[in-house]
Amino acid sequence: MKTVTPSPLLRFAFGADAIVSGAVALLQLAAAAWLGKLLQLPPALLLGTGLFLVGYTALLVALARSRAVWSALVRFVAIGNVGWAAGCVALMAAELVAPGPLGVGFLLVQAVTVLVFAALQWMGLASSATAPAPAAPGTSAQRSPAQQAR
Repeated sequence: MKTVTPSPLLRFAFGADAIVSGAVALLQLAAAAWLGKLLQLPPALLLGTGLFLVGYTALLVALARSRAVWSALVRFVAIGNVGWAAGCVALMAAELVAPGPLGVGFLLVQAVTVLVFAALQWMGLASSATAPAPAAPGTSAQRSPAQQAR
């Protein structure tokens, strides 16, 4: 699988996405009932997406700190952000929920924000260098200093 050394832009995109996603997760988990009333969104939806965002935030932090990442995983995260945006819009368009004006704003701000993150992640991937392939087992890069001295 192709790996890349994350560019500063890609690290920024992952980090910013992690900060925002983590903050939204905490808000939704800590105040689901209150937010549900304020936004006129089901508290169960807020709790479920909040739980998902906890795991997603952990993934983003790990990616932001990694020396090398799989390019396919970066694409998956960016495409997932596009999917999240589409889900926010589809939730309203299909009338699966009936959010109030603040709820509509909450969903639209999320949609726009994650589209920005997706674009930054895609551009960050494009500006990342291909990571060197790991050495094959038994080559000098994998051998201990004692083995190399022989």
